Amino acid sequence: MMHKVALNFADGKSVFFNIRENEVLLDAALKNGVKIPLDCREGVCGTCQGLCESGVYSQDYVDEETLSPDDLKQRKILSCQTRVKSDASFYFDFDSTLLEGKGTSSISGRVKKVELVSPTTAILHLDASGHAEQLDFHPGQYARLKVPDTEEWRSYSFSNCPNAQNQLQFLIRLLENGAMSNYLRDRCKVGQTVEMEAPFGAFYMRHVERPLVMAAGGTGLSAFLGMLDQLAKHGGASKPIRLYYGVTNAADLCEVDRLRKYAESIGQYHLEIVVMRPDAGWTGRTGVIPEHFDRAFLAANEFDMYVCGPPPMVEAIKTWLVDANITGYRLFYEKFAESNTR
Repeated sequence: MMHKVALNFADGKSVFFNIRENEVLLDAALKNGVKIPLDCREGVCGTCQGLCESGVYSQDYVDEETLSPDDLKQRKILSCQTRVKSDASFYFDFDSTLLEGKGTSSISGRVKKVELVSPTTAILHLDASGHAEQLDFHPGQYARLKVPDTEEWRSYSFSNCPNAQNQLQFLIRLLENGAMSNYLRDRCKVGQTVEMEAPFGAFYMRHVERPLVMAAGGTGLSAFLGMLDQLAKHGGASKPIRLYYGVTNAADLCEVDRLRKYAESIGQYHLEIVVMRPDAGWTGRTGVIPEHFDRAFLAANEFDMYVCGPPPMVEAIKTWLVDANITGYRLFYEKFAESNTR
């Protein structure tokens, strides 16, 4: 059985397409060229949130911190979890212009090298120059990579910015028994082909018109490497940029020289590195990132804050902002679970 679905956007435009009975709304939209912003696909991040204006639907899973019981009563939905059961209409609170030119591409790249940047982290360098056109993406967005010789797909933020040569980098946490981690450790060889789909994600750098505060937890740093590459490429920014990079152990730190080097090309750039569980040899900042925010600076300025890392870190920063009575900011964040998505 087929149903007719309408997607309505804040600028008054609508898109119509057919959908199969019980099909996931997000999957049907993507198939029909409607690139709804998305991140986790697991009912957690809330990026694909909308509102059902009419029709019958069900939702597979919705994290209670993402949509409250009151939200659900108001018929708010997550597209990645919504199964359509009748003709229906959905509203999304963003302009349809965000969808233009955001189509995903299926491409392949060849392994150029695997660079071990810490005992627990590697950068996978892929050469996708065989793709006829430049792969366009916003720094901060991510690609889905198929683990060679398996049916497993994993999502990783680009850790560099778009370039005409389609040379791509992905910062990857080496898990004890992860599908991609095992491949990189045991089977990966230069020249092997890696299939990917890109770009995805609503976590990306907007136009810089106020100071930027960036908070990266673990391999959440990857998204910021792309953003900072972009800023460096275009001569920096006229506003202060503060990056807070936090890890659990000092051994997890990576790309520190690269982070420091940005100061040469990005004006008013400041880096803070924080280690939660320092060993005897660590002499830098310790604890968690919010403990080291410059409260006076944040209270005195309107700013944009970008946060990427594990859910507890993201929630801790959100809580700190409220408890510190900080106002006048825009918050963009991406939560991820390393075992599933990074």
